[in-house]
Amino acid sequence: MTAMDENPAHLLPEVFLAASAVLGLLAGAWLPRHRQWLVGAGATAACGAGIVAAAVAGDGPRTVFGGAFAVDPVTCTARVVVLSGTLLVLLLSFVPFRSHPRESELYVLIQLTALGALMLAGAQDLLLLAAAYLLTSVPSYTLAGFRKDERGTEAALKFYVTGALLGVVMLAGITLLYAAGGASSYPRLAAALPDAPSALVAAGVVALSAGVLFKAGGVPAHFWVPDAVQGSAPPVAALLTTVPKVGALAALWRLTAVPLAGADGPWHTLMAVVAAASMTLGNLAAFFQTDVLRLLAYSTVSQVGYLLLPLAASGRGGQAQSALLYYLAAYALTNLGAFAVVCALPRARLLAEYRGLWRARPWLVLWLVVCLLGLVGTPPTAVFLGKLEVFTTAVDGGAGWLAVLAAVNTVASLFYYLRWVRAACSGTEPCAAARAVVGPAAVVACAAAGASVVLGVAASLVLPLSGGPLAR
Repeated sequence: MTAMDENPAHLLPEVFLAASAVLGLLAGAWLPRHRQWLVGAGATAACGAGIVAAAVAGDGPRTVFGGAFAVDPVTCTARVVVLSGTLLVLLLSFVPFRSHPRESELYVLIQLTALGALMLAGAQDLLLLAAAYLLTSVPSYTLAGFRKDERGTEAALKFYVTGALLGVVMLAGITLLYAAGGASSYPRLAAALPDAPSALVAAGVVALSAGVLFKAGGVPAHFWVPDAVQGSAPPVAALLTTVPKVGALAALWRLTAVPLAGADGPWHTLMAVVAAASMTLGNLAAFFQTDVLRLLAYSTVSQVGYLLLPLAASGRGGQAQSALLYYLAAYALTNLGAFAVVCALPRARLLAEYRGLWRARPWLVLWLVVCLLGLVGTPPTAVFLGKLEVFTTAVDGGAGWLAVLAAVNTVASLFYYLRWVRAACSGTEPCAAARAVVGPAAVVACAAAGASVVLGVAASLVLPLSGGPLAR
C-alpha cells in the first residue's frame, strides 16, 4: 500500500457527507428546535460540494485504500446520481419536518443512508461491501419508523426483520466466496474463482446476491418495499426507493463484471430470471392499487426488473455499463419527481383524492404526467432512452426473450400509471385534499420533471460519460 493509495482526496464526496453527518449530529444536540434547519442546510451544502467533486474527478480508474474502494466511471456516476437524489430528498424534507423535535437527526440519517449507498457503489472488497450494506440499512430502518406512528412502526419492523435476515444470508455468501477464493478483494477473487469448486461459488453468489437485491428492492427480496414505502413519510419513501437502489445496482454490476467475470456458473441467467420476476410481479401488484405510495412502491419493484437487463447481458453486450448507469440516473430523477408531487399534496393519499387537481393546480398535474409517463418510457423523457438502451443491450447480449418480456411489461404498466393521470385530470371540482399544496415540493417536482426531459434530450452527450473501464 502506498501513500497515494490512502489519499483522502480520492474520497472527497464521501468525506463531505461523513463530515456533515458528524457535525450535524453534534450541532443538533445544542441547536434550539427552530434552528435545526441549519443541519439540513449543511447537508445540502455537503451534497452540492460532493457533486462538484465527483464531476471534476477525471484522472482515470484506480483503486484506493489498499484496493478496497474503486474510483472509476461507475463510482463517479453513482456519486452524482446518489448525491443529486439526496439533495432533492433534503429539499422535500424541509417543510414537513420543520421544527420537528428530531429534525436534525432526520438530516443526519439521510446523509448516512446516502453515504452507505456511495460505499456500495465503489466497494471493491467483500468486507467493505458488507460494511456498506450495514451503513445503508441501519439508518434506513430508523427513517422508515421516524414518525413513530402505528403504520410507520410496522413498516420499520418489517423492513428491519427482512434486512436482518438477508444481511445474515449475505454474510454467509461472503464467507463462502472467501472460502472458495481465499481472498475478499475483487481482483484476487477474479483470479481464484475460475478454479474454485463451482458448487461453493454458486452458493456464495446466490447468498450474496440476495442481500444486494434486498437493497435494490428486487424479487424475491422485495416484500418490504410496499409496507416500508406506505408507512414512511413521503420524503423518506422517495429516499428508500431511489438512493439505496443506485448503490445496490452499481454493486451488482461490479460483482458481475470483476470477480465473477471468469467464474463458471449461470450468473447471467440468474439475473435474467430475477429481472423477469421483478418487472412482472411488480406490475401485476401495482395494477389495482388505490394508495399512491403503494402504487409507486410496486412501480419501483418493476423498475428493478428493467434495470437488471444490462446485468443479464453483461459480458456480451458492449454498451451494458453505459445503459445501466444512464437508466439509473433517468429513473432516479423521474421517480423523485413523482414522489415530489405526492409530497406537494400531503393530504392526498388515494387516487380518488387527486380528482379535479387539474382545475386547481394544472402545472402540478403537468409535472405528474411527465413523471408518470416518463416511468413508462415515453419520449422525450430520459427513461425512454434508458429503456431503449437496456432493451438493445439485452438483444445484443442474446437475451431477446427478456427484451420482449420487458416491452410487454412496459405496455402493461400504462394501465396503472394512466389510472392516476385519469384521476388527476377528471372531475369538475378538486377534492379538499388536492387544494393544500406544499410549494417547495411542487418546485422540486418541476425541477425533477424538467431535468428528466433535459437528460433525455441530451442523452447523446451524457451516455459516453458513463462508459470506460472499471478499476481492477
